[in-house]
Amino acid sequence: MEAQPAEPGTRDKILIAAATMLGENPTARLSVRAVAARAQVSTGSLRHFFPTQRALIDTVIAGIYDVDIPDDPIDDHTSTPNERLVACLRLLLAQVGTGDRARRHWGGIYEAYVASTPSDDEAATYLALERLGRHRIERWLTTLIDEGAIPDGAVEQRARFLATVLNGLMTQRALPADAVQVETETEMLRLAVHAVTTAPAQAPNPATAP
Repeated sequence: MEAQPAEPGTRDKILIAAATMLGENPTARLSVRAVAARAQVSTGSLRHFFPTQRALIDTVIAGIYDVDIPDDPIDDHTSTPNERLVACLRLLLAQVGTGDRARRHWGGIYEAYVASTPSDDEAATYLALERLGRHRIERWLTTLIDEGAIPDGAVEQRARFLATVLNGLMTQRALPADAVQVETETEMLRLAVHAVTTAPAQAPNPATAP
């Protein structure tokens, strides 16, 4: 008789539930009660593995860091390095959708983190998600650096710049726009990618710059 797949343990159930909640809604607050209910475990069981909400969030995000993107455009060597990076950034931009979906996404971010002062745990959730997006960009930049396609150095700084451009475009998607928005987005991404792929190995230090 063929062996049946083992059921995930309690810890795995909790992590799967929390990751699924974030996948469905990036503004999900991952409260202990909500995650326990989704995982169908008691709050006591959850706190046994994750004594604090922040410990749970950090573990979930760390696990997402290690998940590879299927058909990652950075591996498409039929395109130029810059176009590969643009395609990667468009993957992140696509997560918010357009029209009503983009407005719901932005509205969720506003309600969760802007309309009122977020708690420490809510702020930790947002910062962890922000690190996740930036980490993806850093991995893409590092891949191109390792290939010798772009200059080495200042990876974190360049990733922060690209993440800021993406945040602006995501916000723009929630606002009224004309029919050329997609074309404009692509040109903005190309300009941003050109800026970081031609950047010097190390950005000048403002304290010592002439």
